[in-house]
Amino acid sequence: MTTSPVVETTGGKVRGAFTQSVFSFKGIPYGADTSGANRFHPAKRIDWAGVRDALAFPSRAPQNEPDSALPYHTWAKDRGPMAEDCLALNVYTSTLQEGARKPVLVYLHGGGFSMGAAGAPGLDGSNLARRDVVVVTVNHRLNLFGFLYLGTADGDFSADATNLGMLDIVRALKWIKENVARFGGDPNNVTLFGQSGGGSKVAVLMAMPEAHGLFHRAVIQSSSSLLRMASLEDAERNTHFFLRTLGVKQDRIRTLQELPIDTLLAAQAEAIRAAGMIDNYRPVVDGAILPCQPFDVEAVRLSASIPLLTGWCENEQRLAFAPTPGIFNMDFQEAVAATARSLCISIHDATRLLAAYRNGRPLDSSGDLFTQAFGDYRYRRSVTHAAQRQTIGASAPVYMYMLNWKSPVQNGLLRSPHTLCVPFVFANVDLASGITGVGRDRYLLQDEMAQSWVAFARSGDPNHSGLPTWAPYDLVDRQTMVFGSPSRVETDPLREERLALDQLPPYVPAVTEGRRTW
Repeated sequence: MTTSPVVETTGGKVRGAFTQSVFSFKGIPYGADTSGANRFHPAKRIDWAGVRDALAFPSRAPQNEPDSALPYHTWAKDRGPMAEDCLALNVYTSTLQEGARKPVLVYLHGGGFSMGAAGAPGLDGSNLARRDVVVVTVNHRLNLFGFLYLGTADGDFSADATNLGMLDIVRALKWIKENVARFGGDPNNVTLFGQSGGGSKVAVLMAMPEAHGLFHRAVIQSSSSLLRMASLEDAERNTHFFLRTLGVKQDRIRTLQELPIDTLLAAQAEAIRAAGMIDNYRPVVDGAILPCQPFDVEAVRLSASIPLLTGWCENEQRLAFAPTPGIFNMDFQEAVAATARSLCISIHDATRLLAAYRNGRPLDSSGDLFTQAFGDYRYRRSVTHAAQRQTIGASAPVYMYMLNWKSPVQNGLLRSPHTLCVPFVFANVDLASGITGVGRDRYLLQDEMAQSWVAFARSGDPNHSGLPTWAPYDLVDRQTMVFGSPSRVETDPLREERLALDQLPPYVPAVTEGRRTW
């Protein structure tokens, strides 16, 4: 077996690596460099002569990074260089036989629509590929480079500069359809999966006519912003503040192609502040590329035949609050005030909501209850509402899960936080020990979750012999697989909390994600 395999793609030949029974091809371009005259335009085709090395992860899309990383989250961070020449993907497979026709799992990374990359250590697809699937992870344009709306600008941009980050992913999916058979995959059995912002990207693709037929199953993990993308009014307001920050007039849009990356990223941050911390650098419902909001009736009709697997981690918000643990020590009145402020509801409604949570969690502090309610409002409620809409309008089944396995990290403070699902699904708990710890019980759950995702990719049904029978979600029993110790199926878990959340106004991600609300 060669350790330097070469595969011919539609763009040219690529040389990968073979390590511990897995072939990996990293940084395969699916589109040309998007800098200069290509900035703010749909990606162009790329071809090359000879054999191109595919041995290193591609550059990350330009992005504003947080000042510091959480110590238990380094597994989720790609520390590689940034560049506009970022349209590339990574392929992991156990065979290069064209007739193998293995299910294909395409992962879209988290980080909202503003940050992230596919080269993080915990996103290595090797362990998942050993379970008889082909794994593909994708980089694409983000933030202003992928989602600045210039649809009303003069000149060439008016037809082009809309939803470019999503169109990048569509281009990647077309590349997969044309090429994945050469990596042992089945182009007619492609499953999208994504966590957090990646899950929102999956939701958008389910509503995009141009993506129709390029994937056949969908997995959405812990997504908060999957029900509402920017309206045209939102997007135009966003662009107004961005151009005003830079001092660029509508008839001088082309000058944006000449400005340095750092200048544009700094202007984006300043423009968000000027806009009242409302961040709408996200897909826009333009009536064409994205005709409607994800999981609206029209979107469900388009994706009616796509089986959906979706769920959340029980204690999502604790990851964000862990660096400031004083939040968990609030007294009840402080927790009520923080809940009202964060969820944009009255003190009366916040009191009633926390009372419902206190009934089911009598040992939790008031700060714990606030954190739980805030996280459920953002994540659980968004995921379950999407599942409800898909269940009502689609012919294909929907499967629901909740992860409540508790991380031992930071003396158990994290519980079941945001991102915890990722290393279990990728079978990378050892690579992500910073959040999973080092206990032996991780391995059983890893097998249960990873094999469920593989089974779902294979057939649209996540059941396998290592789990109790998992029935599709419906609005009567609301059967949910609770992944934990042990994993089990529950009917409408934490029902009182769900009913209390359903009385609240909808979550608006562009507003509440853009400001510190506690």
